[in-house]
Amino acid sequence: MPQGDKSSYTDKQKRQARHIEEGYEERGTDRAEAERRAWATVNKQTGGGQKSRAKHKGAD
Repeated sequence: MPQGDKSSYTDKQKRQARHIEEGYEERGTDRAEAERRAWATVNKQTGGGQKSRAKHKGAD
């Protein structure tokens, strides 16, 4: 996956990033910086893009 590719993020994560980005822009941050900060915030809150869920050993 190329750097900057957002296809592995859930719809909820994408909505969160848009909302956070809009907030930064309202405070006067330029668009590129607002987008960078928004995705950094989403990554910190959720741990990044979708990950396959590992099955627990012995969970039978």
